Amino acid sequence: MPIRRLPPETVNRIAAGEVVERPASAIKELVENALDAGATRIEIQAAGGGLGRILLADDGHGMAAAQLALAVARPATSKLEPDDAGDVDLLRIHTLGFRGEALPSIGSVARLTITSRSRDGGDAHSITVEGGDQRPVAPAGFPGPHGARVEVRDLFYATPARLKFMKSERAEAMAISEEIKRQAMAHEAVAFTLDLDGRTTLRLPAEHPGDHGRLKRLAALLGRDFEANALLIDQERDGVRLTGYAGLPTYSRGNAAHQYLFVNGRPVKDRLLQGALRGAYADFLARDRHPAAVLFLEVDPLYVDVNVHPAKAEVRFRDPQLVRGLIVGALRHALAGAGHRASTTVAADALAGFRPHTGTAFRPSSPSAQGWSGWQGWAGSAAAAAQVLPGLNERSARVETADLDPRPSTAAPPGEIIDPLDFPLGAARAQLHGPYIVAQTRDGLVVVDQHAAHERLVYERMKVQMAAGSVTRQALLTPEVVELDPVEAERISARVDELAQLGLIVEPFGAGAVLVRETPALLGDTDVQGLIRDIADDLAEHGAALALGERLG
Repeated sequence: MPIRRLPPETVNRIAAGEVVERPASAIKELVENALDAGATRIEIQAAGGGLGRILLADDGHGMAAAQLALAVARPATSKLEPDDAGDVDLLRIHTLGFRGEALPSIGSVARLTITSRSRDGGDAHSITVEGGDQRPVAPAGFPGPHGARVEVRDLFYATPARLKFMKSERAEAMAISEEIKRQAMAHEAVAFTLDLDGRTTLRLPAEHPGDHGRLKRLAALLGRDFEANALLIDQERDGVRLTGYAGLPTYSRGNAAHQYLFVNGRPVKDRLLQGALRGAYADFLARDRHPAAVLFLEVDPLYVDVNVHPAKAEVRFRDPQLVRGLIVGALRHALAGAGHRASTTVAADALAGFRPHTGTAFRPSSPSAQGWSGWQGWAGSAAAAAQVLPGLNERSARVETADLDPRPSTAAPPGEIIDPLDFPLGAARAQLHGPYIVAQTRDGLVVVDQHAAHERLVYERMKVQMAAGSVTRQALLTPEVVELDPVEAERISARVDELAQLGLIVEPFGAGAVLVRETPALLGDTDVQGLIRDIADDLAEHGAALALGERLG
């Protein structure tokens, strides 16, 4: 088969497959162009998950009429300048974009229109590209003194096969929101507005550059709880500087989705950085918990290669051990400085647990037929209540269905003495390391994990309740509002029916919050805030509310 030179339209469509994987990728490229143009305000609109229409407007320096035709030509860019010898240095890249592929790639698979007015003055002009077919530059109206307005319609209409690989409109809209959130974290001095299908989901005013403004921006995106439980990171070693905020170990999440890493203002997903972050928290977190952190690495462009992947999401460091050591050392230093400081959510729950019960003391003199935690014998005076440790005299709301009465399940004849050694698990003889009970049987010893036994009992009861129609719920005296980012809140709101079957009644409460009215009775006095956040993490990673099932089981 002879070798042929591919036509430019085909080359652009092949490049589009690498650069523009989905609508969020196209928006990422457009936002980076606006940031490189010095924009202080960026407005994004998307309809149909970005597949129907994308509109981005900025107040950057704009483009003159002569530059519009070059902007959609491949490859052409204003980000790289040749030296006196005409060579371009790809090792000193100071901008977010530099490959000159984004606009031609988008124009080859969609209907692209760019309207711009240069800061140097003059009239506004526009250019249109439809499926690689470029139209002439023409005068156009423009609402601002300078900037650019980029409109993308019918994304991937020229490559119908790619449309089959797109997710639902809702999933694509969430990906767009997540991408804008990452860009907004790295540029707190730029105002961002995001409208999805005519509804404003993000409206972020410009903040003052610096740590204070950055933390304010992060609080708007990640919630006020992150602001209250974040440690300032600011360390430098051998010309490499690490800044940002890392959450306390007690403010952990169910997955790594709340770890945001940036290199020279560029959002990246780098295994080296993620591994260093995980290693720094290794001695502070359980294996199934993940820290929340937003870290910014500033390094001389000469010592980092960003020209690794067309999407510019991966980087390579000249001295990776230096970078890893800096991250681990800076985070461990901050965590050690925090000492035993706990997150505000955990501290509030702990303080509530140590307040004495307002009623009388709980006297477990004899178990009920439902077990020790089902005992309802509240009696005694205030003096008796004072003898109980504060916070330990509340009756547990976890009521097991299993028969924990020390007598056998089948009633013995009156007067007959039952030897505890005949019980299936024998007779309890000792308790070790808190949760373990050592029991004696006729022919040996049995070690019982109280937590595992309790989970089994609760699980059996949950199966019975679900088979009967629903899990028993308990109404909260005061409904609890849980603040999330808009994407997480939307994920939760979309699964309210599924959560209701498990006994959790949740309602949408604005763009970035949900309202919890009832919780499963099996959970007792649970941490509602932590439960909802774990469910949001599970929905993001697995698409199912695993955290609730695990707590119930």
